[in-house]
Amino acid sequence: MNKFEYGIAKNIEGAFDFLKEPDSKIKAGGIDVLDLMKEGLEAPKRLVNIRSVPDLRFINKGENGELRIGATTTLAEIESSKTIKAAYPALAQAAATIATPQIRNVATIGGNLCQRPRCWYFRSEDFHCLRNGGDTCFAEDGENRFHAILGNEDDCVVVHPSGTAVALMALGARLVIAKNKEKRELALADFWVTPEDDVTKENILQHGELITEIILPKPRQNESSFYFKQQEKQSFDWPIADVAVSLKLKGKQCEDARIVLGSAAPIPWRVKAAEQVLQGKPISIKLAKQAADAAMKDAKPLSENAYKVAVFKAVIYRTICWAAGVDPFAT
Repeated sequence: MNKFEYGIAKNIEGAFDFLKEPDSKIKAGGIDVLDLMKEGLEAPKRLVNIRSVPDLRFINKGENGELRIGATTTLAEIESSKTIKAAYPALAQAAATIATPQIRNVATIGGNLCQRPRCWYFRSEDFHCLRNGGDTCFAEDGENRFHAILGNEDDCVVVHPSGTAVALMALGARLVIAKNKEKRELALADFWVTPEDDVTKENILQHGELITEIILPKPRQNESSFYFKQQEKQSFDWPIADVAVSLKLKGKQCEDARIVLGSAAPIPWRVKAAEQVLQGKPISIKLAKQAADAAMKDAKPLSENAYKVAVFKAVIYRTICWAAGVDPFAT
């Protein structure tokens, strides 16, 4: 690890002052950025700690019944929030399944959204892959059992690692992004960058910009949500497949649905074909399985990850059922 300056911002203005150094990186929980530095993939001249900025750590009700979450709010605070558990259960469930309790006590929601892929080729300085500015995706024809099965036509086949992103997209979240005194707001769905647009980036953040808050809309009447992930180990592990579902129900009938997949594609992946299967129909195990089939219709497995199609089908149909209050194992 190279030498670097370490700046501790006491307020947002101080953070932006520190970020005037062109070769600087933001640190909040530090879970990912320190890993990247240790792995030799990042070597900033200045690391800017924003963890102590009080205006970035909060869970507050806003206007029109929306919920506003500061970017440095920890995953532990999100999973334990009574407000989030009651109104946005998919987000609380996603936060509660990430890493270990010790990590969730320091990891932040903003950092979880902005973390970089966990592809072992990208994370190794020995492989100069596409995402690291090279000309080869080593996973495409290499060890790819945990890689993308959707959105993988553009050479880079990483999967996006953020579980909270999956839940937040299903819940219709928006982001506030700031740079100095300028702020802009956008849908979380518009935050991501595909390999086709820029293979070296995962999101639209430019240098000097940071997420200041996440805004969740007021829950729709009779809205129900659920998040579930399948992993290899019972303890801490990255997901093989994770799914968030938000349903607007009238009894058991689905009036509207949002279904988002994680660990399936280079960005959190919304499957509108599956949503259309549910539209206007009563949720049942049979219908949920039909939606799962529709979600995987365009899957293009690699040499070692065809098993993920079956895993996703199971996770999708079960998550739809749980969101609708249907027992997915009923006979």
